[in-house]
Amino acid sequence: MSSSRYKLPAALIIAGVFAVGVVACGGNGSSDSSSGGAGNLSGNIRIDGSSTVAPLTEAMAEGFQTENPDVKVTVGTSGTGGGFEKFCVGETDANDASDAIDDEQKKMCADSNVEWEEIQVANDALSVVVNPQNPVKCLTLDQLSQVWDAGSKVTDWSQVDGLDPPFDAEATLFGPGTDSGTFAYFTEVVNGEEGRQRTDYNNVGEDDNQTVTGVAGAPGGIGYFGFSFLRENEGTITGLEIDSGDGCVAPSPGTVQDGTYTPLARPLFIYPSASALEKPEFDAFMEYYLQNVNSVAESIGFIGLTGEQLSDNETKLNELIDKAGGETPAG
Repeated sequence: MSSSRYKLPAALIIAGVFAVGVVACGGNGSSDSSSGGAGNLSGNIRIDGSSTVAPLTEAMAEGFQTENPDVKVTVGTSGTGGGFEKFCVGETDANDASDAIDDEQKKMCADSNVEWEEIQVANDALSVVVNPQNPVKCLTLDQLSQVWDAGSKVTDWSQVDGLDPPFDAEATLFGPGTDSGTFAYFTEVVNGEEGRQRTDYNNVGEDDNQTVTGVAGAPGGIGYFGFSFLRENEGTITGLEIDSGDGCVAPSPGTVQDGTYTPLARPLFIYPSASALEKPEFDAFMEYYLQNVNSVAESIGFIGLTGEQLSDNETKLNELIDKAGGETPAG
């Protein structure tokens, strides 16, 4: 799911992030290296991984670099799994992830002596989307599994059990590749096992724009991706409500944060390496990220952290930087 599929005007992103960045650094106009003050930091920060998380990290990077022009932050989109392949051999400082690190990825890092930490940066409503012509507004988890599970024979919406209202159109499926954390999370919670999904779908790899185009162009189109991309393309595609047993619930910031959008609500992460946490420019970037993420997230379609989540992760970041011998961010 390439980050190129989700672009606000650059001036809007930079202006919005810069504005909240000024507030976060204090109203007295002072700055220091621990809070990312302009002119105090230099270096390169390399981040790869989830294309779901990438637009948020890119926005935060633009704001941070506005205040710190001598720091270059590069954000790639190899997918959560593809990003871990780079991260776990020391090619990057951190990995964006739309699914928690798994045992295979942990072993990969351990084999290369790469120590990692986990910081939650946002929440997400993994969204199932259909063509606006589709009269179906809600699917149960069983119906989703019937469509997407390995070995599924569903080729037409009329074959989905208990569909209300009835709909007769070819089911044209679009989904991410197997390196995607979104693929891993969706298959686990919908089909009961990570990676368990039918293979005869339109694999868009890391380019969610193809899912939007495909679903919008096929009356029976269906796909899934992060909430930010649903928000960006509302009208072109329609987000389905999901019934996990307690009635139909739409994906939204409110239903994610109150716990009713289950099981497709999920945390979004950055995984920094221990060596990255020893670098003052990286520490300052992560501090800036957590200080500003909730102010920026909603404007670009992401779901912010709850107050408890934000406090817990700020505390964790400070402790990790202290442990690494880096520069503790200003509170």
